[in-house]
Amino acid sequence: MNINTNSLYAQMQSMSLGNSSLQNSPLEKMGNNFAMGDNATPAVNKSASNFGDMLKDAVNTVNDIQKDAGAKKIAFEMGDRSVTLADTMVASAKAGIAFDATVQIRNKFVEAYKEIMNMPV
Repeated sequence: MNINTNSLYAQMQSMSLGNSSLQNSPLEKMGNNFAMGDNATPAVNKSASNFGDMLKDAVNTVNDIQKDAGAKKIAFEMGDRSVTLADTMVASAKAGIAFDATVQIRNKFVEAYKEIMNMPV
């Protein structure tokens, strides 16, 4: 299984570039919803659903990398001659880096959430 080590970083970059298309302020969007009347359905923020999907895909990619590393470790320990020690170590290093990046992203999200929650209303 060929795994691109830059895929998590590329997904993060595409998320940040994808959100730059939002030019309207939140007040303008709220004004548009209220102008439609009480029976109008609120506009769905497509960037939020795309962000959620991208985040889910990134976590699934990290999970796949970890499963691949685990499978290679088990295969090497069981004596499978098609799996070398180098392949096992590289897969393990990729899994470690991917997991560390995921933890750092999670920490940034928690930090941003706390900052938003501490903002005065």
